[in-house]
Amino acid sequence: MQMNSALKANGLITPLTRLLDQMAAHGAVRFYAKRIAPNDNSKNQVYLGGGFGALNIIPHGPVEGDDSDRAGSVRDRAKAMVRFFWLDADGPTPAPDAQLILYPKYPEVRMSGFLRGAKRAPVVLMRSRDEGRVLFLGICADGRVLGHVVAADDPVAHTFDAAASGLETTGVFHDLEKLRQDGTDPKEALLAALRRIHAKGWIASQKMGRAGVPAPYSARNGGGYTLEAELGIAPNGYADPDFMGWEVKQYGVNDFTSYRAKGAVTLMTPEPTGGLYRDEGVAAFLNRYGYADKSGKADRINFGGIYTASRDFHADTGLMLRLDGFDAATGKITDFDGGIVLLDRDNTVAASWGFRGIMAHWNRKHAKAVYVPSLMQFPPPEYSYGGVVQLCEGTDVLLLLAAVSAGSVYYDPGIKMEAAGSAKPLIKRRSQFRVRHADLNALYRGG
Repeated sequence: MQMNSALKANGLITPLTRLLDQMAAHGAVRFYAKRIAPNDNSKNQVYLGGGFGALNIIPHGPVEGDDSDRAGSVRDRAKAMVRFFWLDADGPTPAPDAQLILYPKYPEVRMSGFLRGAKRAPVVLMRSRDEGRVLFLGICADGRVLGHVVAADDPVAHTFDAAASGLETTGVFHDLEKLRQDGTDPKEALLAALRRIHAKGWIASQKMGRAGVPAPYSARNGGGYTLEAELGIAPNGYADPDFMGWEVKQYGVNDFTSYRAKGAVTLMTPEPTGGLYRDEGVAAFLNRYGYADKSGKADRINFGGIYTASRDFHADTGLMLRLDGFDAATGKITDFDGGIVLLDRDNTVAASWGFRGIMAHWNRKHAKAVYVPSLMQFPPPEYSYGGVVQLCEGTDVLLLLAAVSAGSVYYDPGIKMEAAGSAKPLIKRRSQFRVRHADLNALYRGG
C-alpha cells in the first residue's frame, strides 16, 4: 500500500493505471506485463515462457497440430488461435491471425501473427529489437486478450519499472492486480478474507445470487457456494470462482486437527476422444469391457475401478492405463498425436484422451488456486472453514501429465448401462481424473 501510495503521490503511477483503466473499460479483468527482449519481435515471435504454463494465463482456441513441411523439415509443434486485439487511444483493433505456438521440444510457448491483418498494430515497436519495451496484456472474461506495447522511454514503461519490484510474477509475466487494488497485495487480501471467514465459526449455508445478494441454500452441496458468498464472488457462468485472480476451491475434511480430506479432488471430467469408445460407441465399449453389476441389479453393466499408469490390467475390465507420446524422464511431450490410453491385452485402444483435448480441459485452470478446508453440520446446513489453507501457484499441463505418469493422478470412471438387454438401454457416462488431496502440490510449481 505504501509503495503504490507513494507512486501516486509522485505522479508516477498515473500513466500505467490509466492504461489499465482503459483495458478494464474494454472488459479486461486480469492484467499482466512482460518485458520483451530484443528477440521478441514479429520475426522471431514473442517468448511467453518455458513449459506450457502460459496456456493457463492467455485464453486461446483449440490446440491444433502443425506438422506442415517448411524448408524441407517437418514442423514439430502445435498452435492455438488467440482472440487478440491491440489497444490504442481509439480503442481495440483486432489482430485476426494472432496465435500461440507450442514447441514441445524445449518446451516453450511463443506468440506469432500479431501484426498480420491488424490495422492499427504497433508495427514499428513490434518489428524492432529495441531494449526496454514492455508488453501489457488485459485478459477479458469472455476470452479476448487486449495488448498494448510501449517503448523504454514511454511514461507507462517508467511507471512500470518503478512498480515492478513489488509485483508478483507468474512465469515471465508480472501480475498487475496489485496496482488495480491500489497497492493491496491480492494474496494478502485473500488470506485476510479467509481469516475473517474462519473467525466467524459456523455460517448458515448460502448462495450468491446473480444480483450480488446471498440467499439461503438448503441443498447438501453448499460448502463452495457459502464460501463464495462470504468472499463476495458472484457466479458468472463462464469462469471458475475468482478472488483477485485466485481460483477458490473448498473441500470437506473430518476435523481441523488432521485436515485430512474426505475425498479425492476431481480434476477434470473429459469424455474419451478416441479408441473403441469413440469409434463404436459407449454401448459397444461397455459390452466388451464392462461387467455385471456386483450388487445383483439385473440387466445392468458397469465400468468402474481405479486406473493408474503404474498398475497392470484391471481384474474386472481387462484394461490398463498408459501414456503414449510423453517422456516421463524429461517431462516433455514427444508426440502431440499421443495421449492417455486404456489398452486391453490385445493392445487394442479401448479409450483414449488426446493431448490436445487434455490441454483444453486443463488450461481452464487458473494459474493460482487456494484450497480451503471445511466442516459441515446440519440441520440446518452450516459450514465452518479451517484456518490452514493451501496456496498453489503456477500450474502446467506438463505437470499434470507427469503426475499421471507417476500414478498420482488416476482415472476413476463410473459408467453404467441399465436395461442393457433392451432396445433402448440407459447409459450414464462419467469419466473423471482425480488426485488425492495430499498429491495436489505435484500439479503446481509453487505451493
